[in-house]
Amino acid sequence: MTNKLITRRSLVTGLTAGALLAHSHPSQAQALPRIVVSKDPTCGCCTGWVDHLRKAGFPAEVIETSEINRVKARLGVPDELASCHTAEIGGYVIDGHVPANAIKSLLVEKPTAKGLAVAGMPMGSPGMEIEGMAPDTYEVILFGPSGRKTFARYEGARLL
Repeated sequence: MTNKLITRRSLVTGLTAGALLAHSHPSQAQALPRIVVSKDPTCGCCTGWVDHLRKAGFPAEVIETSEINRVKARLGVPDELASCHTAEIGGYVIDGHVPANAIKSLLVEKPTAKGLAVAGMPMGSPGMEIEGMAPDTYEVILFGPSGRKTFARYEGARLL
């Protein structure tokens, strides 16, 4: 008769092996989706924002266009929420200097909305960091057919 009891040693060994395998072969399902960013070719802060996204793990494709306002209109970005670049990811629109963590939360929560926006260009937001300048406090706004609401508040790149 075979002993079916799990010993403490075999349990620890099995858990350790499972953890090692999980880290050595990450699931494709955990990969972040590609974000497509439309920006003006001369905008440096937009490039800084794309760098922020890539550092956070997003594969990013950049489309340079001098017609960024037409892109915003086509995607339904309200004029008062507009900033300097617009992106598309997972069926959502992202406008302005939205931190990568807010985008990740949006993709996990999947609210019924058009997307997220950070109006203007808040100092210290991703892509707008200037050494020696204090970061602004700003809101990431969730917008869509059912209205607008604050999705998150940040000071620079720090979630409040």
